[in-house]
Amino acid sequence: MNDCLFFGENNKPILIKNKSNKITKPIQFKFENENENEKQIKQISSTEFSTIFLFENGKAIEYLNERYINEDDEDEDENDSNQNPQKIQIEENIQKVTVGGNHEAILTIEGNLFAKGKDITSKNPKKFINISSLIEDKNDRIIQDIVSGWQSIYLLTSNQNVYGIGDNYDGQIGFYSITFDKEEKPILMMKNVSKIFSGNCSTSVFLLNSNQELFGCGDNAFGQLGLGESRKEETTIHKLTKIQNIPKGKIIDIQTGNYHSMMLIENENQNQNPKRKLYSCGDFDYNGFGKFENEFTEIKSSLFENDNILDFSVTYKHSLILTSNPKLIVFGLNDYGQLGTGYTNNQLTPIQIELPKLRFNENISNYHVLCGSFCKSFLYYSPPSFSNLEEDLIKLFERKEFCNISFKTRNGEIIEAHKLILKYRLNQNQNQIEKLQEIISKKSIKESNQIFEMIYSNRIINPILYFEIKEIINSNEKIEETMKRIYLNENENENEKDFIIERKEKQYKFPKLILIMRSELYRGMFLSVTEDKSNKVTDYSELSNKSFQIFEYWIYSNQIKEEIQITQEIIDELETGIDYFQLNQTNPNLFDLLIKKFNNQN
Repeated sequence: MNDCLFFGENNKPILIKNKSNKITKPIQFKFENENENEKQIKQISSTEFSTIFLFENGKAIEYLNERYINEDDEDEDENDSNQNPQKIQIEENIQKVTVGGNHEAILTIEGNLFAKGKDITSKNPKKFINISSLIEDKNDRIIQDIVSGWQSIYLLTSNQNVYGIGDNYDGQIGFYSITFDKEEKPILMMKNVSKIFSGNCSTSVFLLNSNQELFGCGDNAFGQLGLGESRKEETTIHKLTKIQNIPKGKIIDIQTGNYHSMMLIENENQNQNPKRKLYSCGDFDYNGFGKFENEFTEIKSSLFENDNILDFSVTYKHSLILTSNPKLIVFGLNDYGQLGTGYTNNQLTPIQIELPKLRFNENISNYHVLCGSFCKSFLYYSPPSFSNLEEDLIKLFERKEFCNISFKTRNGEIIEAHKLILKYRLNQNQNQIEKLQEIISKKSIKESNQIFEMIYSNRIINPILYFEIKEIINSNEKIEETMKRIYLNENENENEKDFIIERKEKQYKFPKLILIMRSELYRGMFLSVTEDKSNKVTDYSELSNKSFQIFEYWIYSNQIKEEIQITQEIIDELETGIDYFQLNQTNPNLFDLLIKKFNNQN
């Protein structure tokens, strides 16, 4: 069941019926359709255009503003629905949604971007169009992230290139336009980009390159780009400009409103407490200081001076901050009760508001806050998917130097197959690999992807296709025997026994521990095998969520998170096999760390 709180403006669209249009204290959000209440919310995005709820199953529903539903009804198809809410009709599973001033953007797991709205197209703004296909470079059409500005969308491709589409009135797509017409095709803004930052009420954008240098462009009328005193008179920045004097540390997130921007920084000194700090700049009414700031300046408050910042959100004129204590801290405009204080007075500086009892208080790090422009606010629980480790492994598998076989589909698409997974899932027989190539070459891209997902995940995605390849897939051999044959064989190439995963600007090498994905591709199910030829195999697929979270974090850091409470049940669950499960001789043993923390906290 979802756990979601809502407060603020309750119209355009009406999210909670039979309630005031001003909800000034957080209340539990309930979908009218009880089936939706049983689904876990993955993400929420909201503006005046619509509010979208994305669920863990890759499906989404939208509450579309009535004036967008009802306008130009004579152009509607018979199949179009005027009901609120309505399902988003995208065939592919969705991984992210964003909403802007007059558009919606949908990023699918396959890396395609679909969008609709007048910000994007004048021809048929009520229909989703494939924005990815409009990128001129056909080799740059796989999208890995999207961010919506007020009337623009920013796309980060798998080649680390950023494109902008939509309005460029304030130079937010990075160039000066004489006509100020919107761009209806993606325009290349910058190469070698690692992250995009903007906001659903913002006409400004920040891009972080691979060298951790920050650039920005767009509206700077209130100093929201943080360019400093020397450039405060430049109200519009048409060209991407390097931001100087940014705080030291790793940039975790930047969000921009209409009048101010906020930046979350993780300190380089990991022993410093708290490790994360918030910085802000822009108009004095909304930046959290009550005074004008042209550069990113730390927001200092006794409310969170000893807390870690878990999440924050910025929109038109208000901000929300969630801390590890847990606390919900708010400031800014409050005309519809969007600060949740119980009244509608504005708040220049941060204050803490009272929250109803949450179902998952022990997992507060899994909660997220969202400011929906202009006057909506959400606090919602999104269960951990443990996707970070899987995403790292997937990226590793996609690197061409680790691929030794390519499949070309009938559509001309090249699909690289990772040798380790193919060795695990296929009999090591060249004839069978050639048979698989022959089958895939006759399929569409969609069918080819389904075949590969079946090979990688052991799940029957498409029964008809499965029947065609079931004789090729080695599904009968026991997991343990397969892994021993592949990884414990004296004759195997030694290079295949090293996994190097890049994470947080560091490389983690696993010479004595090999992880590969097993069973469902998008879940945390792994098999571990020691390299000491002891033939010990441990299946961690049955670990509880909390135990697996501890296990995953330890693999990366050799530490136990401070905020995690260790119970005897967790110790019992992880004890089996932990005694030999070490990365190298100098790394601490997980079981020892569990016992130590358990004793300290008791």
